[in-house]
Amino acid sequence: MLYREAGQFKASYQEDQQIFPIRQDRIGMAVILAFFFLAVPMLASQYWLQAILIPVLIFSLAAIGLNILTGYAGQLSLGSAAFMAVGAFGAYNFILRIDGMPFLVGVLLGGLSAAAVGVAFGLPSLRIKGFYLAVATLAAQFFIVWALVKFPWFSNNSSSGVITAQQIEILGFAFNTPESKYLLTLAIVTVLAFVAKNLVRSTTGRSWMAVRDMDVAAEVIGIRPMRAKLSAFAVSSFYCGVAGALYAYTYLGTVEPEGFSLDLSFRILFMIIIGGVGSIMGSFLGAAFIVLLPIFLNVGMHAVFGSAMPAGMASNLELIIFGGLIIFFLIVEPHGLARLWQLAKDKLRLWPFPH
Repeated sequence: MLYREAGQFKASYQEDQQIFPIRQDRIGMAVILAFFFLAVPMLASQYWLQAILIPVLIFSLAAIGLNILTGYAGQLSLGSAAFMAVGAFGAYNFILRIDGMPFLVGVLLGGLSAAAVGVAFGLPSLRIKGFYLAVATLAAQFFIVWALVKFPWFSNNSSSGVITAQQIEILGFAFNTPESKYLLTLAIVTVLAFVAKNLVRSTTGRSWMAVRDMDVAAEVIGIRPMRAKLSAFAVSSFYCGVAGALYAYTYLGTVEPEGFSLDLSFRILFMIIIGGVGSIMGSFLGAAFIVLLPIFLNVGMHAVFGSAMPAGMASNLELIIFGGLIIFFLIVEPHGLARLWQLAKDKLRLWPFPH
């Protein structure tokens, strides 16, 4: 088989601590990135780029943010959509009110605004945990959406609270086509995904996992739970904020506070549960599953029943099948799609020998 690390020697600690220490993984990742950066923009239609691939990438980034907080730091959160709203409205106001503000800097500042809000609402994690912390972050979900509606300054005094994203321009180049927006989104998500992958392998990431596994023992060995928990909230909210800015600028173009509802927070939570809690790759797999499955169900229902079934019944049946598949999947593989991929790699390493 091709997937073997036998004979791949490491001569230094730096080589041994690479993100992809196995040569086949490095080649595979290079092929995947080349396919999505070079082949997809030429082969995919505008519908696939704008309606499927861009939202999958954006939700993957939001799922990475929630996975950092829940999967690696062990802190429950139901406010991911609210932090996305902070990032979207923050980037909008920075670009609107500061003349000459570069788009990427505006997105970065929107993410930092979400990080600051995330730290503020993460303070209860110093005293409470589990279900009670989830309720505290649920308060953030309702409060942030209320504040964005209550104070019209955030929406530039729009009576409806709706904002229209400005034209994306970087170094004099306008990003106004689905191909250019897709490439911009893919580039940002790729960079931040690699940063997250490195971060969870660093001292900070190991402190998150120590607090997740047993906070008392982590404090005994010298880890400061306050710093670990608040840094996890900050990084997680930053990722969600950047995802919210991309959601407004490269996907929808026009957003409103009610669009970042509790339902969106639950969708992001389902993404990490299905994809795999505590896995960067699982965030991508879960986002693709949640976004693509309803589309496939819709196409399948129309192919099987055509126009014979009423539209309302077809929509309800799709939701029933969608929920049933999620429950079935969680029963069969509670560790998510990332665990299936890990098992497949382990089998490839030993094949044809038995386990």
